[in-house]
Amino acid sequence: MKQKKTYFISDIHLGSPNFEESLKREKLLVQWMKEKSENAEAFYLLGDIFDFWFEYKHVVPRGFTRFLGTLSEITDSGIPVYFFTGNHDIWIFDYLSKETGVRIIKKPIIKNIYGKQFYLAHGDGLGPYDKKYNFLKSIFTNRFLQWCFKRIHPNFSIAFAFRWSKYSRGKHDLPEIPDYEKEWLIKYARNVLKDDASINYFVFGHRHIPIHYFLNENAEFINLGDWLINFTYGSFDGDNFELYSYPNEIKIESVR
Repeated sequence: MKQKKTYFISDIHLGSPNFEESLKREKLLVQWMKEKSENAEAFYLLGDIFDFWFEYKHVVPRGFTRFLGTLSEITDSGIPVYFFTGNHDIWIFDYLSKETGVRIIKKPIIKNIYGKQFYLAHGDGLGPYDKKYNFLKSIFTNRFLQWCFKRIHPNFSIAFAFRWSKYSRGKHDLPEIPDYEKEWLIKYARNVLKDDASINYFVFGHRHIPIHYFLNENAEFINLGDWLINFTYGSFDGDNFELYSYPNEIKIESVR
């Protein structure tokens, strides 16, 4: 019997850019999750799964019923789903964990998977490389300001948040071929390795660039890409981490 695989995905941005386009991606995501759940040990959703999400005490954003139902089916079957919050869905609280059974993770973690050490995070705000966002994150995570936001009627607050999200994402001009030595998440990974050389895999989202890069003979860096353009995901079988595009399953070549 072949060993089960662990799957990784990020930056789906459900809800963007409009209902019709988001629904197409949601259906494809559900197809992917059901297909991979047949041999999945676990799923790691590494942030920005939603383009915007905010939970009021008795209200959550409308939509995404196919995806939420699939999450519930997978966790009910005994397969764990680790749901990392990203910079677009930072305001996830307890609804998803209660209703769908996912395990919400809000900070980077180190996880042993099949005997290998994984450093897992969405990737936003790591290190000193994005001071403007770190300042914004301190505002978004302020409990008093969250309380104030909840006082605004959802018809206004959620509409404003989607406009802000679209504006924020549109400001990023991502390179087709990254400069690996200048990529700030790669710089961050190298700094972590100075203090903890036991890390075998750094897996991030956030940058929307599919990257599989060997930091040294023992450590690999993976950016999972996105599901707006690339439709990429990662899988680990205990021996190798591989990055693929879906649904054509073309392998993203690693760089040494």
